[in-house]
Amino acid sequence: MRFKDIGSKEIVNVNKGTRLGILGQTDLEINERTGQIEAFIIPNYKWFGLKKENEETKIHWSSIKKIGEDMILVEMDASK
Repeated sequence: MRFKDIGSKEIVNVNKGTRLGILGQTDLEINERTGQIEAFIIPNYKWFGLKKENEETKIHWSSIKKIGEDMILVEMDASK
């Protein structure tokens, strides 16, 4: 699967039923040795699209439960 094929999918936390963002608007954490994606990093925004300093949500690849046609379902702690 190529990143361009999943870049427009919405990320949803199945534990809380919340929308976390759109994959194409995230940063990636990539293992430099293997070239594999290890995590998606979603910046947290305030009003008017301004980024909050030092606040982000990291979704590890192992948290992904299903990549569907329209969305990516992840399972994260209820506290996050």
